[in-house]
Amino acid sequence: RAMAAGGRGWFRALALGVSFLKCLLIPAYYSTDFEVHRNWLAITHSLPLSQWYYEATSEWTLDYPPFFAWFEYALSHIAKYFDPQMLVVENLNYASRATIFFQRLSVILTDTLFIYAVHECCRCINGKRAAKDILEKPTFILAVLLLWNFGLLIVDHIHFQYNGFLFGLMLLSVARLCQKRYLEGALLFAVLLHFKHIYIYVAPAYGIYLLRSYCFTANNADGSLKWRSFSFLHVTLLGLIVCLVSALSLGPFLVLGQLPQVISRLFPFKRGLCHAYWAPNFWALYNAMDKALTILGLKCNFLDGTEIPKASMTGGLVQEFQHTVLPSVTPLATLICTFIAILPSVFCLWFKPQGPRGFLQCLVLCALSSFMFGWHVHEKAVLLAILPLSLLSVQRAKDAGIYLILATTGHFSLFPLLFTPPELPIKILLMLLFTVYSFSSLKSLFRREKPLLNWLETIYLIQLVPLEIFCEIIFPLTPWKRHFPFVPLLLTSVYCALGITYAWLKLYISVLTERTSVRQKAE
Repeated sequence: RAMAAGGRGWFRALALGVSFLKCLLIPAYYSTDFEVHRNWLAITHSLPLSQWYYEATSEWTLDYPPFFAWFEYALSHIAKYFDPQMLVVENLNYASRATIFFQRLSVILTDTLFIYAVHECCRCINGKRAAKDILEKPTFILAVLLLWNFGLLIVDHIHFQYNGFLFGLMLLSVARLCQKRYLEGALLFAVLLHFKHIYIYVAPAYGIYLLRSYCFTANNADGSLKWRSFSFLHVTLLGLIVCLVSALSLGPFLVLGQLPQVISRLFPFKRGLCHAYWAPNFWALYNAMDKALTILGLKCNFLDGTEIPKASMTGGLVQEFQHTVLPSVTPLATLICTFIAILPSVFCLWFKPQGPRGFLQCLVLCALSSFMFGWHVHEKAVLLAILPLSLLSVQRAKDAGIYLILATTGHFSLFPLLFTPPELPIKILLMLLFTVYSFSSLKSLFRREKPLLNWLETIYLIQLVPLEIFCEIIFPLTPWKRHFPFVPLLLTSVYCALGITYAWLKLYISVLTERTSVRQKAE
């Protein structure tokens, strides 16, 4: 209703504007992910289904779930009209102009689903804060924060990936759950999991919320669960959705006897604790502490320099290495840490039902906890928490403050992904525009309440500016660049890890200390 009152022209303008910007970024730098997806186009187009998860001509083997493989297969039948040579498996690192144009365009066009999902999310926003000026409406601010999200723009349309339509599926499922269309939301999320398995991070939030709100159909007056309201029919319907989607995705490989091979590709635990560029999470702080203790140990003669592996002293920017002082971390240890970190948010969702807002809080905490403690986490995974937190940021001042810290720090941590000189002004300008808008719009939205950030949080975020100047301008001019090339990455990861950890803890404290109102209990 809020959108209808203000007219829908502004939403179309925002969507067309960002689409035009994406077109302007077509000639920009692209990463190895561009070759990854070109290779997957070739594999799915040129080889039979039985060879998709065995093909290893390129080092970039197919390691996404089957629905994404079928997505690449469908794209390949359009790609052949642009340049058939891109579909030859042996053409490694093939990047003709037609290939670049097609792959860039495919990302832009599939973002249509993301645009629709944002539109549906805007319909779910509470209109109590409706303003006369369209620019101050929560729906308008949310649309900008999602459609023009800095991280999504540079990761998909410069670095190159297909996160847009995947996040579109996630946000659309969130919108359907907020609209109490539970089966549609469950179906969309089940499909999403078989497109990209990283979304399993937030599966606990979906599972508990659907169980609490759909499988149990009523609460007692005090907000406790009415056990007699359990619906076997609803559980059966959810189970059928999960089983049917899984059968459609994995069934052909189960028949071929290839399911273990598919699973081994999806979960390659031999890649090491950290990605080549440390994600700004707990393990970045852990690695940095190990480096600091190692240096201190060498200076104090507590450690023998000849016994320290060379790789462990290069800043951790390798896929596998052993910690020198602190205990080395195993995949099981990260799994246990992640489970422990997620557990309180799940308990809150079950015992302190807050409706859709409680679900969103749990979803963000599940995403952040997995980002903080997961195995071989990529820095881009922080978007899994930033985007859904956008929906909370336009509804409460407390969540808006957390969003500003997480979004600013998380987006800044993506800067090293774009390391070529031509992209430097682009990423800085886009980051500045998005950050300034985020601060100004949310401050205006909650101008009658206390400041969104305290002085310490403000100082921390301001220090990102001198950090960027040092990493991009000063450090390359020093002799340290030759001997310690990893320093800018290390500084960026560790400094941003502090901010992301702080935002995670602050959100957790907010959720754990929040009281449930009588109205929420009744709901």
